[in-house]
Amino acid sequence: MECPLDSKPRWERRKDARPQELLAAAIELFVERGFAATRLEDVARRAGVSKGTLYLYYTNKEELFKAVVRESILPFLGQAELSVAEFHGHSADLLREVVMTWSRQIGQSKASGLGKLMLAEAVNFPELAKFYREEVMSRTVRMISSILERGVDRGEFRRFDIEQMTRVLIAPMMMLNVWKHSAVAPCDCAELQPQVFLEHLLDVSLHGLIPHTA
Repeated sequence: MECPLDSKPRWERRKDARPQELLAAAIELFVERGFAATRLEDVARRAGVSKGTLYLYYTNKEELFKAVVRESILPFLGQAELSVAEFHGHSADLLREVVMTWSRQIGQSKASGLGKLMLAEAVNFPELAKFYREEVMSRTVRMISSILERGVDRGEFRRFDIEQMTRVLIAPMMMLNVWKHSAVAPCDCAELQPQVFLEHLLDVSLHGLIPHTA
């Protein structure tokens, strides 16, 4: 979620451009500082507006965070769910497409830091954790599960515990985002290569999912 480039000073831009600028500033600060340490006045300052202007659009920090999630992650989820429903090829290709598209659109964007933020601060902000679980994680789990179930039903994957396998696939993807935004990654962040990591995850996973006779 990037703001449109504009050569005009921020204070000369159209009023209807301000929500997008506020969301862009908010996601940067949430990822940099975390939820608790991010102040609304800092978001307004980075967006180039007054704090009063921010309150015209968002009543509090919680609502601002929810707007960031809905702007930066939910459109991708909607597109991914549609692609799953419309896909006609092998389920292994579908799984690969969804995972690698996630890497390009979410994993390489600022939004990739929101998952780490929720892991770190969920205990202190249970209502936000509930919101993120319902709006993001539950939909993600259902989508990955539906791909696995599709593969089993079509005989493209062997039979296994779909609920557990869904967790096995999602956990490394979540950890990849944690490593990307953490000082405790198993390697230097410049060497992490998220897409290469996911290619290896898919290679190992699909060799285990596809029947030996396939």
